Amino acid sequence: MTESALDTLPNFRRKHLIRSLIAYWILGLCNNYGYVVMLTAANDIISQYEEPEESSKIRDNCKYMSTGAILLADILPSLIIKLAAPFIPFVIHFRVAVCVLLAASGYLSVAFSKTIFVSILGVVLTAICSGLGEVTYLQYCSFYKKSVISAWSSGTGGAGVIGALSYSLLQSIGMQTALLIMLIIPTLTAISFWIILPAPSEHDIAAALEIQKKVNEDEIKQPKETFFRKLKLIPALLKYIIPLGLVYLFEYFINQGTFEIIQIPNSSVSVDSQYRWLQVTYQVGVFISRSSVNLIHIKQIWIMAVLQGMNVIIFTTEAIYYYIPNFYIIVALVLWEGLLGGLAYVNTYYRIANEAEQENKQFSMAITGFGDSAGISLAGIFAILAHNAICNIPVPS
Repeated sequence: MTESALDTLPNFRRKHLIRSLIAYWILGLCNNYGYVVMLTAANDIISQYEEPEESSKIRDNCKYMSTGAILLADILPSLIIKLAAPFIPFVIHFRVAVCVLLAASGYLSVAFSKTIFVSILGVVLTAICSGLGEVTYLQYCSFYKKSVISAWSSGTGGAGVIGALSYSLLQSIGMQTALLIMLIIPTLTAISFWIILPAPSEHDIAAALEIQKKVNEDEIKQPKETFFRKLKLIPALLKYIIPLGLVYLFEYFINQGTFEIIQIPNSSVSVDSQYRWLQVTYQVGVFISRSSVNLIHIKQIWIMAVLQGMNVIIFTTEAIYYYIPNFYIIVALVLWEGLLGGLAYVNTYYRIANEAEQENKQFSMAITGFGDSAGISLAGIFAILAHNAICNIPVPS
């Protein structure tokens, strides 16, 4: 290596890292954006197909279908993908191309839908994109410096705020127009991955490349042995999977099981828009905490699970008894709920990045994502049951 090359090497590394961080932040944003938009629009998606006579609930503010149904459509496909993807060969460019096409198809399906079935199909397509993308990008980040985990996590948190806020603001021009504008997101995904993200640096991750090459060869040449070897890793990963899954079970039960029922009259925020703005507030909390890993590390993820369980009690009793007098008290509680969810997510993956063996890191990252998806799926089921039960309870005087 020449002296001139040595002089420029630090600058090259710096640019490589900066491009990696920017690309992973945008990929995190784009990957979760559609998922967040569909949940924020859940109330509107259901409302446009609701007929007054279809509701048999005692409470006037209850719809015949819970937003938990949209949550299930938004997470079950992702759950299946996250469970299957870690066991199939890692073909990065093909996976990313599929994600781009699925995202665009999802927005178009919901935008031009004439039936609830087609709308839910659009939600499903977006969910598959999000699940496949999360597994793929988290696996691929093992080729880069650990700091890209923070960028990815911050980007997914940013998706929450930007997705919920942009939909809430654009909804005034109509849901169809808003979704068509959002087609820029799949385009941005392609630009981020194929243009902004640099190829893995041989200087920084030569060892990781060698290990991954062997892993891919094993997956192709010895699929059965590789499959059972991966299964044996799962028990040791339960310390990450279970607490993260519980946090997400609790928080999504709150979001889809109680938000639409909790309506505070005589507030500066109209009753019709309170659901959307609670979703925005939740995503703000998630964004703040997902961007905090470089400032604070929390090893005991179970603490967040306990605190989130306490939030379930507060929000469920509020949905039944309406004892909180002010909408902004609800907003503060929702912000706290979001902070807990984001802290659990980012600290879980940060621990894996530091604690997992290099050859197992990709699989560990991918299969842990199954934990939060499983929790969210259960939350969707419980949210529908809770919605139906609460809606048949008379509003207290």
